[in-house]
Amino acid sequence: MGVFALDSYVLILRGNDVLQFINGLSTNKVNGTCTTVFTTIKAKIIDMCDVIVMDDFVALIGHNPYKESLLSHLKTRILDSDVSIGDASFSNEVFLSTADIEVNEGVTKANTFRGFLIISPIGKGPEVTMTEEQFSNYRVDNMIPHHGHEITPEFNPLDCGLGHLVHDNKGCYIGQEIIARMRSRNKQLKQFVRVSTHGEDKPTTVGENYCLTIKRMRK
Repeated sequence: MGVFALDSYVLILRGNDVLQFINGLSTNKVNGTCTTVFTTIKAKIIDMCDVIVMDDFVALIGHNPYKESLLSHLKTRILDSDVSIGDASFSNEVFLSTADIEVNEGVTKANTFRGFLIISPIGKGPEVTMTEEQFSNYRVDNMIPHHGHEITPEFNPLDCGLGHLVHDNKGCYIGQEIIARMRSRNKQLKQFVRVSTHGEDKPTTVGENYCLTIKRMRK
């Protein structure tokens, strides 16, 4: 148990249409704070993001190496929507805590499927207590996919254990037709699983006793 520093960006979205805008472009039903996935027209992952609703803005937290791809995806689709996007990554840092810990004033905490996401002004965040190896073991033990390992542009959300972030009863979004067809026809070709470290499957994350991998399913 502990706190791990994430390589994350923090985008600030303002305007009357922000939640509707995010909802129309991502897999989950976005009507408040939640986690959702942005996908391409071929249903490949652009980024998995945490949506944090604040009093006068919405923060979008994602994986820093995927930031430019997501920004390009969002900005070309704003059109006449009342949405503006700013980048607050330079003044904030993001952590994941495996337990519900106390945080300083001015620090935001949100409960997610991965653990407690903590967004803090630089220098006001919690002490980091987990190494990369410890964080990997935590993820393997709890079967939690992670950016750059399982959550990559190579896969769709169903491949890498993010099916719970794909809402069945919402309107269209980019990539929706392919994902819906995969589900309705049971055409999912890959599966996120935990396997032995001594198996033949190529691991995406290596733990102490087990590994995570995305395994091609037999037809």
